[in-house]
Amino acid sequence: MAEFTKEEALELLEEGNLELDGLISWGSNYTFLGKVCRESREVDVIYKPRKGERPLWDFPAGTLCLRERAAFLISEILEWNLVPPTVLRDGPHGWGSVQQFIEHDPDTHYFSLQGQYQIQLQQIVLFDLLVNNADRKGGHVLLDENEHLWSIDHGICFHAEHKLRTVIWEFAGKPIPSEQTEDLQRLQEQLRDSSSVLIQQLKELLSEREMQALQQRLRRLLAQPTFPHPGPGRHYPWPPV
Repeated sequence: MAEFTKEEALELLEEGNLELDGLISWGSNYTFLGKVCRESREVDVIYKPRKGERPLWDFPAGTLCLRERAAFLISEILEWNLVPPTVLRDGPHGWGSVQQFIEHDPDTHYFSLQGQYQIQLQQIVLFDLLVNNADRKGGHVLLDENEHLWSIDHGICFHAEHKLRTVIWEFAGKPIPSEQTEDLQRLQEQLRDSSSVLIQQLKELLSEREMQALQQRLRRLLAQPTFPHPGPGRHYPWPPV
């Protein structure tokens, strides 16, 4: 990560000049690697324009970039620092999401961690349960130079119907640590606070039904604070990395 605060990063992402380096060719949607520059500051970014989103039968058209921003807001409310700074703004290919790029070794991902970073992985699991992540691949878990785990690619999250597909099931059946339960309780309190700026922003990104489903998933986790087992049907993404 560049050497400035999250607040400075967000301001730079929102107000800096967005320049593109090239198209990332292996994604399902149009995804660009670029940089945002302002005066002497510069940060590498991932830019996902709305008009480059591939239509999906189960997600409303043009909403994937909104879900990227919504995932960042949930990470912020939980104070888990899982999702890189993410904003919505205009760019060379139109309006979309711009997220700070995380410097990482592409050969290091969930499947190579081998039992390390358990607390951070538990947070990612709970986060995915909350946002109903339909595509948690192993390669969507990044390790930066400070040994902090980041989670990326949240375009197909927050569906009102159960869509969870993830490769991380190692905690199934284990109790959720009390510290994380307390964080979930704080999120529940925030979701009830209509004066919260972050909650107001979240409601602008998700439908009322999706917000209600988010709250219901949270209530279930708190009522039975145990990491769930995979359910029936398809519960792994493809490809897994």
